[in-house]
Amino acid sequence: MSMIVLQDIIYILLLIGLSIPLGIYIYKVMSGEKVFLTRIFAPVENGIYKIMGVKSNEEMGAKKYALSALAFSGVGLFFVWLLQLLQGILPFNPARIQSASWHLAFNTAASFVSNTNWQAYSGENGLSCLTQFLGLTVQNFVSAATGIAVLFALIRGFVFRKKTTIGNFWTDLTKITLYVLIPISFVLALVLVSQGVVQTFSPYKEVTMLESGAAQTIPLGPAASQIAIKQLGTNGGGFFGANSAFPLENATPLSNLLECLSLLLIPCALCVSFGKAVKDSKQGKSIYITMMILFVVALGITTISEQYTGPAFDGVVASGSMEGKEVIHGVGASSLWATATTAASNGSVNSMHDSFTPLGGMIPMFLMQLGEIVFGGVGSGLYGMLAFVLLTVFIAGLMVGRTPEYLGKKVEPYDMKMVCLIILTPLMFTLLGTAAAVSMPDITSWLTNSGAHGFSEILYAFSSMGNNNGSAFAGFTANTVFTNVVGGIIMLLVRFIPMVAAISLAGNMAKKKSVAVSEGTLSTTNTMFVGLLIGVILIVGALSFLPALALGPIADYFTMR
Repeated sequence: MSMIVLQDIIYILLLIGLSIPLGIYIYKVMSGEKVFLTRIFAPVENGIYKIMGVKSNEEMGAKKYALSALAFSGVGLFFVWLLQLLQGILPFNPARIQSASWHLAFNTAASFVSNTNWQAYSGENGLSCLTQFLGLTVQNFVSAATGIAVLFALIRGFVFRKKTTIGNFWTDLTKITLYVLIPISFVLALVLVSQGVVQTFSPYKEVTMLESGAAQTIPLGPAASQIAIKQLGTNGGGFFGANSAFPLENATPLSNLLECLSLLLIPCALCVSFGKAVKDSKQGKSIYITMMILFVVALGITTISEQYTGPAFDGVVASGSMEGKEVIHGVGASSLWATATTAASNGSVNSMHDSFTPLGGMIPMFLMQLGEIVFGGVGSGLYGMLAFVLLTVFIAGLMVGRTPEYLGKKVEPYDMKMVCLIILTPLMFTLLGTAAAVSMPDITSWLTNSGAHGFSEILYAFSSMGNNNGSAFAGFTANTVFTNVVGGIIMLLVRFIPMVAAISLAGNMAKKKSVAVSEGTLSTTNTMFVGLLIGVILIVGALSFLPALALGPIADYFTMR
């Protein structure tokens, strides 16, 4: 156990150490300052603006910014859907994979455009190389960039005074993709290739197994390039069905560490960027600390549960519950990954969460149900957390009878309506999706387990789709017309309703004048506020999901014994 604790400490220190300079760099990129890549990418950036017919210095109001983001995502949705329907007759299909069904194609397109990356198929058997690198990998970049763009639009809403604009969506999208996501992904992909992660267009290989002599097909493809951005962009969709539990996606302890760091790197860095952008690093620091406290507590509970509460078998010597985990990773690295991937809006896995102990599986599920705000998705996680910050400020204002303020802006009824949309939309659709699924007559045939654990499989699936995560318990049969259609609609709604609400909140905040700080202004950077914020987050999560968790993993824990 001491080695697991040491591993977790090293991970957290590396994460913090890397996120600070990256956060400063992202801030410089988004504020228009010159960076070391400007000389290389500035001509490319200007060329992109010319092709799109965009004036980089033209500002947009909230309505135009939101419509641009929705239109861009809508075109991507149609393109990825159509690509899957035609992949059987298109090139770069060495395995001769046939076209996907219309409902699976819709679900996959909705999943990747919404940055969820839920997969109701096995990558090596369901999608061609062309669909993977032209459809999914592109969406891994641009859906992540869209989330970060909306975050900076919201930041400008807090920073601007008496303005009707919040930036330019196309400029934000281009800068993030060119200067942040592509360079880091390129470097990570090269390192992953050096560790044995595949990157090739060669056909699948037939090999003879040494022990049995039987033939086995080894799937190949341009995996490293997709894996790098799937982790960095909190996408999570595996190139292969087993995701990062598959050796050709995650080959060594070093690749595992780098991929696990990538899950949270940009979301952590954006907390630093936020503090720099609002000219008060303490604001970003308080949010960073809040997220880190929740993350560390969740990690501790998951690891302890997997280490000590698993079933014991006579004659079996193992360190913790190893069911569903790769020997190379063990309990420690598997628990760390499961916590990180559900704290972020990522969803990639290096072990099967369905095989976790009841409490060990409940914590990743609860992290998603909080709204993916414990670092969360790139951009979307932080603007979701800022909604909780405003809610906390509003509650504190009610307690003292004072109009709440945040960053010099009064928080008024319209702002709170947008905050409620951001916070409650994922909660509502998670519970509605779960309720609809358990009402289906064929639901028992979609489950691997019955009873409380079977309900946990359903609840986990819709918690994942309803919070733009994409991970699965792996015991739920996802490729059905019901799950594909209902799940696809849920993924789109929980992505774009909060996104539009965040943009609208930004537009409303930008119009306001600045309010001078007084003795009655609530400090949002001290220990008391961090504790109050954590309390509000946990109360909202507990009130929303405790009954469902009691029917699933909590009941599973007591019946297991």
